[in-house]
Amino acid sequence: MRLGVEAALVDGKLVPGDVEIREGRIARYGIRRGNGRSGIAAPGFVDLQVNGFGGVDFATADTAGYERAGEALLETGVTAYLPTLITAPEPVLVAALREVPPESRGPRILGVHVEGPFLAAARMGTHLLEGRLDPDPEVLERLLDAGPVRLVTLAPELPGALELIDLLLARGVAVSCGHTDATAEEAEAAFDRGALSVTHLFNAMRPFRHRDPGIAGAALVRDDVVVQLILDGHHVADETALLVWRAAAGRLALVTDAMAGAGQGDGSYRLGDVEVEVRGGSARSSQDVLAGSVLTMLQAVRNLHTLGVPLALALAAATAVPARVVGELEVGRIERGVRADVVVLDDNLEVDRVLVGGEDLVAA
Repeated sequence: MRLGVEAALVDGKLVPGDVEIREGRIARYGIRRGNGRSGIAAPGFVDLQVNGFGGVDFATADTAGYERAGEALLETGVTAYLPTLITAPEPVLVAALREVPPESRGPRILGVHVEGPFLAAARMGTHLLEGRLDPDPEVLERLLDAGPVRLVTLAPELPGALELIDLLLARGVAVSCGHTDATAEEAEAAFDRGALSVTHLFNAMRPFRHRDPGIAGAALVRDDVVVQLILDGHHVADETALLVWRAAAGRLALVTDAMAGAGQGDGSYRLGDVEVEVRGGSARSSQDVLAGSVLTMLQAVRNLHTLGVPLALALAAATAVPARVVGELEVGRIERGVRADVVVLDDNLEVDRVLVGGEDLVAA
């Protein structure tokens, strides 16, 4: 099967020509024969931070809820994601982890992103302080045993946090730093230990100052750290996003931090135990604190491209770069022999088709 496109995103570049799929995998790209081609084939989007979607909150979702959310995510071009659980009491997290389905017909569930509970009390954001814990290896082991944890966000300056990084890496779990008051030196220690990402850069963390650059400054000057950004027009200013891009091009991962209201419009929703009101595209708690977003990955790509970032590189920030954070080689790229998880975008950057394993699951 050929996709009938005029170009494909391969290794961060748009390669002219069509794409052929055989037995659910990429067989060839750059095929120049034929007429009437249009659109771009990109790897399906990979979202590392999805609290919920399409009216579903993953903190309380069952299998049917995951199916509904997955169908809605597919419509936006997401073919792989990490359902994300924010800080909550251990029994709540364990129960939520046990509900994650092992398989899904929609987008691939790569594992769970557990955002907390080992966070800085002063940088909780909308997370409830009642669920916060200091680093505790026994609690962490119980969480890891409860479900398919793939990524953990923690505050690296807390006592015992570096030992938790060791434990997570030994269990094959990626580590991101976030909701943190870490100084640059404390952040460097975590990066040297193996933490390779920063969760929603600039949000819920020590501010960047000229003599106190904090974790943001430490991450931006290191070539081995991926910085995640919520590019919805509310979490960071356009100038901030451009600054991040110019410092970290090629290691910026777009994330949505989407919550249940994504794809649903204005209204009242929940993010775990937090009541959230969505108005005008902004999701906020009753204390007027940003509480996730209603952003889609497709819109995040458009927003980055609008800032002047070449389309191929904006697409890579939603595909190959986030896949790299969790060590995924079978998603986020178009290459011969790789699973055909593909989104086809038309000339207006609208989703035309979405394929998972070579199967058409969304078609315009």
